[in-house]
Amino acid sequence: MSETLSRASAWSLLTEWVQSDSLRRHCLAVEASMRAMATARGADVELWGLTGLLHDMDYERFPDADTGHPRMAMAELEKLGQPPAMIRAIASHADYLGVSRDSDLEKSLYAVDELSGFVVACAYVRPQGITGMTPKFVKKKLKTPAFAAAVSRDDIRIGAEELGVDLDEHIAFVIAALEPQAAALGIEGSADA
Repeated sequence: MSETLSRASAWSLLTEWVQSDSLRRHCLAVEASMRAMATARGADVELWGLTGLLHDMDYERFPDADTGHPRMAMAELEKLGQPPAMIRAIASHADYLGVSRDSDLEKSLYAVDELSGFVVACAYVRPQGITGMTPKFVKKKLKTPAFAAAVSRDDIRIGAEELGVDLDEHIAFVIAALEPQAAALGIEGSADA
């Protein structure tokens, strides 16, 4: 039985591989969403959280879809004896690898990855940050192609469909998961907003 890294070891690994503050914050946001998802689904909170934290650890160093991300992360995590479920979930979040999403862990990582990043982007443009954010606000921003243009709207839609949840409910869930982490994510907004 593989044992997951401690949270502290996983964070050290992430900060060793990722220098960009924005990518680190993205990984923290996905971790928060995954921990909430695991809690809601009665799953292993540590496994799910660390899968979220480390899913993009190689993106900065090896961004090339043909040879790099997420293959290097998978190889490193395998070398470190991490659970096969974690490694497979990381593989399945990259559509171009052709790994099907079969487990709740795999579907959840895919469903929260782009959406977590998008919710953070939405919080950046609100004076009050994530506080009081609604699915309606997020959906309005989703309809603006120029806003957070790198975020795949299709991935967000497909992620909710694969989980079998309503998009509004899914957005509300991710907002609620990220709110307690607002300070760490830099999305708490201004006190006078």
